[in-house]
Amino acid sequence: MERRNFIQTLAAAAGGGMAAAPGAAAAASAIDTSGAAARAQLAALAQKMSEPVLTNMAAGTLKKNFALEVSPTWDGRDKGVAYLECFGRLIAGIAPWLSLADDGTPEGRERKRLQQLALQSYTNSVDPANADYLLWKGPGQTLVDSAYFTNALIRAPKALWEPLDARTKQRIIAEIKALRRIEPPYINWMLFAAMNEAWLMSIGEEFDPLRMNVAIRKINEWYVGDGWIKDGDAFHFDYYNAFVMHPMLVEILDVLDEKKGAFWNGKPEELRAQAIKRMQRYSEHLERFVSTDGSFPPIGRSLTYRTAAFQPLALLALRKQLPQSLPEGQIRAALQAVHKAVWSAPSNFSKEGYLTIGFVGHQPELGDWYSNNGSMYIASASLLPLGLSPNDSYWTAPAQDWTQKKAFAGARFPKDYPVNY
Repeated sequence: MERRNFIQTLAAAAGGGMAAAPGAAAAASAIDTSGAAARAQLAALAQKMSEPVLTNMAAGTLKKNFALEVSPTWDGRDKGVAYLECFGRLIAGIAPWLSLADDGTPEGRERKRLQQLALQSYTNSVDPANADYLLWKGPGQTLVDSAYFTNALIRAPKALWEPLDARTKQRIIAEIKALRRIEPPYINWMLFAAMNEAWLMSIGEEFDPLRMNVAIRKINEWYVGDGWIKDGDAFHFDYYNAFVMHPMLVEILDVLDEKKGAFWNGKPEELRAQAIKRMQRYSEHLERFVSTDGSFPPIGRSLTYRTAAFQPLALLALRKQLPQSLPEGQIRAALQAVHKAVWSAPSNFSKEGYLTIGFVGHQPELGDWYSNNGSMYIASASLLPLGLSPNDSYWTAPAQDWTQKKAFAGARFPKDYPVNY
């Protein structure tokens, strides 16, 4: 009854939440732009994403009850990796939210309950005797999603790492170190290897500096300018700068800087400052992608990751590092419109409550050869501002129109020029 009341309360505050019929223009026009409504919308979405995953995984029944869906072009890899994708990606996005204290509110009590389920899920994930022991000995994809698994521990160490028992901690450390057997290709995958090493460094464990430093060096070599980074030798016009490149580079450099790690012929604090500036510039582009109705360009591979395309904006908001050009009230309103436009389609979720393959709704034909419904949980990356207190200025600042809304209303809006950093 507690959970039902929580969801009903949030849905009411959000003006119906994500339950309306699809249609971006109609959805956007119905939005209550108050900070309370925006937070209620995100919290309801976080709970909806999390509930079936964490409830089942904490009980050791995720593999039993999570009906897998794979892309029509699936490449034949071991489907068991989908469970690591599902849990790892989900937990990375909701970790800051789960780290907030129980404040006695319905949301606070729900967070506490989900945090306890998440801790048990971490325990089960590395217990060989548990039915939900994850595919740590699996294919190369395991390296990818192990990085989201550890990224969550970096984002919320006090909520998700410190409370774990000693045996579980040692098992996690051993599984992560064993993944050094996987050689990452010279693409965004290098950051997944580096993220694991950064996490090991953050907890005082032995780490491989080469897997961190080479990744940082390559990403900086691939920087093409004006906030954009290539994914390897070729430039791709897609959202991988948002899914992986900018957020993971910055968070790896956070650890390297905090721990005063060595970096050949470079200073981690300067590299970190540079990476933040570049992510801020890229985020200015993302904000301008948001149309008047909350829709955004359906470009590039992994389009089914939905609102994860806005992870840099969400992360900068969480870190209180939005550039001066992007006021908090403006970004909150823009992201609220994006969430409404995407998540209004009921078929984003299966009848069992799990995410489906699609962009707005169930569109399996949009899946790539590596896509399964577990992959879709990277969409939780757009929920990062929930890690801010309800009293934070991000939620209390007055809503403002975003760039395209101003532009197409004939209002004044700032011109845009490239940067040289």
